[in-house]
Amino acid sequence: MEQYEQTLLIEEQDILTKLLGVHDKNLKLIKSNFNSNILLRDNEIKITGEEITVNAVSNIIKNIINEIKNKNDINEQKISYYIEMEKNNSDLDYSALLKEVIVTTNSGRSIKPKTIGQKRYIDLINEKDITFGIGPAGTGKTYLAVAQAVNAFRKKEVERIILTRPAVEAGEKLGFLPGDLQDKVNPYLRPLYDALFDIFGIDNFLKNVEKQLIEVAPLAYMRGRTLDSSFIILDEAQNTTNEQMKMFLTRLGHGSKAVITGDITQIDLPDGKKSGLRSVIKILKDIEGIGFMFFEKRDIVRHKLVQDIIKAYEEHEYKHEKNSNKK
Repeated sequence: MEQYEQTLLIEEQDILTKLLGVHDKNLKLIKSNFNSNILLRDNEIKITGEEITVNAVSNIIKNIINEIKNKNDINEQKISYYIEMEKNNSDLDYSALLKEVIVTTNSGRSIKPKTIGQKRYIDLINEKDITFGIGPAGTGKTYLAVAQAVNAFRKKEVERIILTRPAVEAGEKLGFLPGDLQDKVNPYLRPLYDALFDIFGIDNFLKNVEKQLIEVAPLAYMRGRTLDSSFIILDEAQNTTNEQMKMFLTRLGHGSKAVITGDITQIDLPDGKKSGLRSVIKILKDIEGIGFMFFEKRDIVRHKLVQDIIKAYEEHEYKHEKNSNKK
């Protein structure tokens, strides 16, 4: 078969260094995904192989160079996305997709989606009155929902932000903790506080809490209320029962949005209790105005090892389940 060849000249050493990565790891990642020969000589990269493969590799390298020129971070996840898009013949402009600023933090840092999955999640929240963000830890489900809530609050699209989660992890231990009920449940609400502190700044957060414009409370506090003109986030929703999920969803009032986040592989409910999040996927899947975003391992934005850990656990659980079925 006739070999096709392209040569890319990279004149700036700084760009070449960032393109290659530490110990050429970026180039090795591209090589491992395509049946082509990539040869680096001085400031030239020569790509040989079948024409379609050479063009794909060339496009990936050019996209990475553009990212570097635009002073964007280059990491394995970003390169993997470009590889995936070339393999799927996608014409999406990944770099342009992720330029949208969701909100600016109190310190001036811009919060943007980092993966295509995160971008779809943000779009879904904008489009739907109720959005479910379901997937593994580290995909930004809760943090991005809080960022969207703050954005809506600053634009005066809503009057209040309400964040809640079930205190299932506490179980019977609540009674042994010091303080009143709020003191007892605060440790289980800490991830929600952390996100708000980061985006609002502690002083602004406390002022809005004092004005009752921001509320962080356990799910039990939602019973019997109608929540108008609010942005409501239910976190760790895999630990709700069917009754609790129904109770929460029916709190939604006029001019409100709700985002429900959770990971159905991390259910902490007692034996015999069905997860409301697992059930709701089947019950509400066909209702217009409700959106479901299912994150994948590739959307994990923490350390790469988190992806590997989750994959290893999934494989272990699959083998265990397979062996159990044989008995």
